[in-house]
Amino acid sequence: MLPDRISSFISDHIEDFTRELVQFLAIPSVSTLSEHSDDVLSAARWVFDQLERCGFKGRIYPTERHPIVLARSPEVSGAPVLLIYGHYDVQPPEPLDEWHTPPFSPDIRDGFIYARGASDDKGQFLTYIKAVEAVLGAEGKLPINLIVLAEGEEEIGSPNLEKFLVDHRDELRADAVTISDGSQIAPGSPAITYGLRGLSYLQIDIRGPRFDVHSGVFGGIIHNPAQVLVDMLQKLKNPDGTVAIPGFYDDVLGLEDWERKEMVSTPADIDALMNYLGVSELTGEPGYSVTERSTARPTLDINGLWGGFSGEGAKTIIPARAGAKVSMRLVPNQVPERIDQLFMRFVKDLCPAGVSVEFKGIHHADPVLINRNTSRMLAAERAIESGFGKKPRFKREGGSIPVVNLFRKHLDQENILLLGWGSPDDGVHSPNERFCLDDFHRGIRSAAALFYEIAR
Repeated sequence: MLPDRISSFISDHIEDFTRELVQFLAIPSVSTLSEHSDDVLSAARWVFDQLERCGFKGRIYPTERHPIVLARSPEVSGAPVLLIYGHYDVQPPEPLDEWHTPPFSPDIRDGFIYARGASDDKGQFLTYIKAVEAVLGAEGKLPINLIVLAEGEEEIGSPNLEKFLVDHRDELRADAVTISDGSQIAPGSPAITYGLRGLSYLQIDIRGPRFDVHSGVFGGIIHNPAQVLVDMLQKLKNPDGTVAIPGFYDDVLGLEDWERKEMVSTPADIDALMNYLGVSELTGEPGYSVTERSTARPTLDINGLWGGFSGEGAKTIIPARAGAKVSMRLVPNQVPERIDQLFMRFVKDLCPAGVSVEFKGIHHADPVLINRNTSRMLAAERAIESGFGKKPRFKREGGSIPVVNLFRKHLDQENILLLGWGSPDDGVHSPNERFCLDDFHRGIRSAAALFYEIAR
């Protein structure tokens, strides 16, 4: 339950909080591009300054690439400890010509704030800092102990976070972890995520002749790496859309009957979804609903292709190289390393003599299922009801949050609260990413209520 004084404080200061959100979003903290390294550092300093204003003690830790912020609130003796995780780095904004307003010039219109990082994850993460500010402003002290861990490498796979967690394990001990880097079921329908798909992401490189050669002179006598690649990729899927790799489904943990019933009880708005995506038809694995296919069944997708000439006009060559990036979303009991081996064996068997194939692992994450019936989870349920005015639904998500597995592995943490304030149509990773300002407000209220519910 959120005390009335804090609720009033949030409402009275929401315009100030929004102005600070604009400041945060204006920092182009694109972690994957080296030219934005100083901007990522600026975002880290901005976060740390916000925490210092609230009396937190800590520091900005350098890593081999981008820094990590770790800070702790003044001690409340005997009170539980809540670890808040967020990230202040963002995806590249391209294609720029598809943005209605510049991605790092936040624009407020129609009740939304538009900018890269608005929903993923700056807007959602900032709700916790503003909740701290509101509690302190209204009550003068926090009801629990808080640790804030914020990184600048989430969008590139958090390459330095695991070592940091190991090195700082004792400083990160907590009764629960909260992460808001997801979404509601639908606008105005809050949710708690208890399942995440895992990830196996690989790059395929096909090599043929030593260099690009004339297709008129050499066409018909050597394998074309681009053609070989296309043939391989086409064979990864069966005509019905299922994955054709032998053994791919062997370890899949099927959905429980109660889960299927819950998913049916929250049906997707198919017409609205197709309209949002700009497509005329949805597809996927037969025998499963759209919700099941997009959150709780394994998938395989081609994420990128290259090879040969793609410029204006013609260039008649057989390319020396061709490549693709392929991601597989995994469900509980599927192990990324085993899926990698099955994938590579299948593709190698398809590779003809005269060309070679090489693989590069890019990202991996284990699938996650979290116990829905812990006291911390019930506290989160009450907090969201206080902030949003309605009980949240429990759901599984199709994406991966690798840090969840790192917390489980290195901090022995099972009380992980995945509380998404965003909306499925926020356009994360896309042009015109946005965050509903009402959800920003409700997220602050829910975060503040969470502090009190966990303190109970």
